[in-house]
Amino acid sequence: MNIRTTDQRIPSPTRPGIGQLSAPYADAVLGHAGRDWLRLNVPGHAAAPGSDLAGFLGPRITALDFPPLLDGIDLGRDTPLDRAQSLAAEAWGARRTWFLTNGASQGNQIASMVAPVLGRTLVVQRSVHSSVIDGLVLSGMDAVFVQPSVDPEQGIAHGVTAADVAAALARTPGAAAVYIVSPSYFGAVADVRALADTAHAAGVPLIVDEAWGSHFGFHPALPANALSLGADLVTSSTHKLAGSLTQSAMLHLAEGPFADLLEPLVDRAFRLVQSTSASALLTASLDLARRSLVTGADATGGSVGAADRVRGVVRALGRFTVVSDGFRAFPDIVRADPLRIAIDTRAGGITGHEARRRLFRDHQVMVEVATDAAIVAVIGAGSVPDTDRFVEALHTLPSPLTTGSAGATGGMPRLPAPGATKLTAREAFLSPAVVVAAQEAVGRISADTLAAYPPGIPNVLPGEVITAEAVRFLQRTAAAPNGHVRGALDLGVTRLRVVA
Repeated sequence: MNIRTTDQRIPSPTRPGIGQLSAPYADAVLGHAGRDWLRLNVPGHAAAPGSDLAGFLGPRITALDFPPLLDGIDLGRDTPLDRAQSLAAEAWGARRTWFLTNGASQGNQIASMVAPVLGRTLVVQRSVHSSVIDGLVLSGMDAVFVQPSVDPEQGIAHGVTAADVAAALARTPGAAAVYIVSPSYFGAVADVRALADTAHAAGVPLIVDEAWGSHFGFHPALPANALSLGADLVTSSTHKLAGSLTQSAMLHLAEGPFADLLEPLVDRAFRLVQSTSASALLTASLDLARRSLVTGADATGGSVGAADRVRGVVRALGRFTVVSDGFRAFPDIVRADPLRIAIDTRAGGITGHEARRRLFRDHQVMVEVATDAAIVAVIGAGSVPDTDRFVEALHTLPSPLTTGSAGATGGMPRLPAPGATKLTAREAFLSPAVVVAAQEAVGRISADTLAAYPPGIPNVLPGEVITAEAVRFLQRTAAAPNGHVRGALDLGVTRLRVVA
């Protein structure tokens, strides 16, 4: 869906360079596995090709599971790994790209760790992923939070406007950087160009958590990626919609006024948090995902078409509504990711949590996320699943559910307003702490990050005062089907850790 076509210009697709047709790291690993090795090295399963693991995964998978530091793969100068990362940088328009094997969370931690060289305070979108807050704990930085727009009907947070960021920068002398999320879990795309211009006018870089937009820019129907719109450092969760294996991601550094300063720092921070036993399987999947995105524009177009058909049928049948159809009401949203299908199930008489549970249990249909009001299905770039099966299953869900049943519709829980900040995230996390009953924690300073999953946006931060509203919201989330609170001490969020 195009909301404001003038806000994010999409470059015309070009024919990929000859180098983009190759996958140097993946090919090197495959060639290495094809030789007759006597393996007396790690991993331990290498000496047992007939092991349970080989039987479970298949001998081909275990044969490709090599450790790092191998000649002809990643050891020496101009290695296949170096070439693979250079091709990724070229594909995304970066000065340099790092392959990550601990997810986009690792990229967010790296970005937070290098920011102190630029200043002491980050200007941060309040609805960032919890890994950004983990980065604040690691870095010890102060943070000034910019509140996102919130859809009161759906109970979901979207993005931030350039005007709100400018106001935050104006009250934050010596800010280090601006840190935003685009797209959101529900596919809302921010005006990255305006946000980058605002940050640069204040003399600071723009860091974008583009975890859910790793496929952006690879087809004319998709939004442009954040690097092409002026972002300086971008986290890309390549496994989400771009086709690599779970837990693999990339970190992209733009060519710009901050690149010379940031590149050596990012490289050092990368070594600090990257495993010394990085998975060859995850790394090879990143190389292959890049090649597929660059060369598979037609396949990506098929994925967009499949998602559009689902939305079209949902609108035509009339029982449910499409969440992104309401994005025009929010000034911070300029586009929607067409590969995200957000359905308001409550309009059809069933909560999102119950819809997700029944789709999973009764129809063997898995969707990405549910809230009280909606479900979100995603289609990976290059994939064309059986969308008719999904639409049929969705429209066979019971409606309305009876009052008092497990999924009975009710009032939407509003996202809790954050409590006052009393300490930095690092100070609170490292302070002596005690565990108290949840109700006794109200009014005290949290020592933990508490984030309702999905979507993993922190509702309580270390250093913030815990409110009664937040406790109610987290406990309700924990009690919902498939609900989970990351950082909670128990499943029901009955106890909380507070600063002593």
